[in-house]
Amino acid sequence: MNQKDIGNIRKQFKLHNENLKIREIFNVYVKKESNEIYHHVSLPFQMLEQEAQELFLANFKKVLTGQLDAKLFDLKFQRDVDDSTQMVLFNGLQAEATEDWNEAMLSIVERMYAHTVYEFDTMVTFIRGEYRKPTRKRDLESEEGGNDEVYSSEFILCSLNKTDQQKKALVFDYIHKEFRPYNNVDPIINLASPLTGFMFPAFIDNAADVNHILFYAGKGNHLDVGFIEEVLHCEDIITVEENKESFEAILKTVIGDQVNPEVISNVYEEIDKLVQESEEEGKEESETPMLDYKDIGRILEVSGVENVDAAKVEHAFKDVLSDERHEFKAKTLVPKKIKINTTLADLKIAPKDLKNVKYIMYQGKRCLLLEIEDDVVVEGFTLEPGTLF
Repeated sequence: MNQKDIGNIRKQFKLHNENLKIREIFNVYVKKESNEIYHHVSLPFQMLEQEAQELFLANFKKVLTGQLDAKLFDLKFQRDVDDSTQMVLFNGLQAEATEDWNEAMLSIVERMYAHTVYEFDTMVTFIRGEYRKPTRKRDLESEEGGNDEVYSSEFILCSLNKTDQQKKALVFDYIHKEFRPYNNVDPIINLASPLTGFMFPAFIDNAADVNHILFYAGKGNHLDVGFIEEVLHCEDIITVEENKESFEAILKTVIGDQVNPEVISNVYEEIDKLVQESEEEGKEESETPMLDYKDIGRILEVSGVENVDAAKVEHAFKDVLSDERHEFKAKTLVPKKIKINTTLADLKIAPKDLKNVKYIMYQGKRCLLLEIEDDVVVEGFTLEPGTLF
């Protein structure tokens, strides 16, 4: 799935939307520490009160919110897995009887808690519905298009939410005109911040892809590997942050620990050029440039790195990633800001401006020079320029 498709689905989660039909909702309440399924209930979604529907719809939108490879991950199912979650979800999606759908989802809940214990009660929510997308926009003159012809796909969405205990409070009773303590012990389901979730199947080119699932990580760049491998039976994946760290490690292996800031600026500028050219050509996100060791070698060479050859970069890939065939998604490698940390001050600067930074020794002292175009204003005062030499 790409970011645009996810955004299109996410914005459909609103009341009275003919392009999104949620048929059933299945809630499972699980006790802390013991992992006992305390209660479960299945209802047609439209039987919920409107306020409850709005709360759940906001929760489902959260599960579809975030950047790909940071909070949202398009995962591929492992092959040849006995009693795979992929088949359980597929059968649950196709189940005609509510009892069969509930039984399939309960089996997934059991897998979710087989190796995980929470210090608080939790609730797992499943919905089953249909997502429709018009094949073309409606023409106001001919009144053709719109919902006359649509892409239609069945889906299951799951969210895992924690419960919060209500705090003791003092309230004012309007009827009896008195102040009294409020001691409601009912736990609150935190629908604002799902711990994790997923949507099955994924969608590619407006068609369902049952070999992939969209996974939501509650915290950016923090993947629950156990959930991915043992619950969903999916292949492992690398986060954006891990990708950047691996790329930086490869650069260090090839270039060395010390480097001219202009070289680093050139490297990111060359990568950004590839990304910009791809976007100008109108390519989909799935077609974003991918960089292998040969591409990285060429980028380093034109960026001013000496003594670079493909074999050296290939060895760095193998040394850092244990996979010389790995490809980096170019769009994820260019940081918005580069951090320069010193004991005196911390700076953030755009990669393209790094070439305006000079690190020198002056009278036996380390100095950082920034080439700027404007006057420097501190606390309302314009600093008076001096001379270095």
